[in-house]
Amino acid sequence: MLLPMASAQSTCVGSWEQGALRGGVQLPSDGANFSVYSDLGAMLGRNYVHDKVATVVLEAYQQLAQQAPALRFVYGETGFAEGGPFKPHKTHQNGLSVDFFVPVRTRQGDITPLSISPLNKFGYAIEFDHNGQTDEYQIDFQAMALHLQALAESAKRHGVGIRRVIFDNPLQPLLFRAPAGRELSRLLVFSTKKPWVRHDEHYHVDFIVPCDKR
Repeated sequence: MLLPMASAQSTCVGSWEQGALRGGVQLPSDGANFSVYSDLGAMLGRNYVHDKVATVVLEAYQQLAQQAPALRFVYGETGFAEGGPFKPHKTHQNGLSVDFFVPVRTRQGDITPLSISPLNKFGYAIEFDHNGQTDEYQIDFQAMALHLQALAESAKRHGVGIRRVIFDNPLQPLLFRAPAGRELSRLLVFSTKKPWVRHDEHYHVDFIVPCDKR
């Protein structure tokens, strides 16, 4: 798996909502068990993060490739190389915010990636019901829990904090009922506020790294 170059060093500035990024690292478009949401999005530079966040994200995928090699993951938008306003998102400005699309299975239980295209706003317009299902997919809450657990463990190893996870409030109990999800509410802070968009097809993670003031 391609990890960020050791020489890369980023500086985040300000906050998740009002910030900038120096020395951002572009996440790879694919790996053994993951892919970017859109090659076009990557070409447009919408998948840059702080180098420490890149290390955490990629190491978590590497851990999952060994722990559960059949699983497949898709990450979403992160931010620009220099941070700053990142429409239509309210955050993602200082390299410390990452969207992850929910891992899914077919309604028959087979592992599959989400079908993402401009027709569903690059995945962000996919809608799951209160059971975490669409006509085609069901959220794999166990895989999602394993991923969040791996992120928490990797972040701790590298001295990176996790501020919060934003995921659809009514679907959170289903996540916590998964075998790997029973300890998640102890490991991570989940937002209980109603987000401005639903966050059912993806979960948003804000990381904590010391940043320069604006």
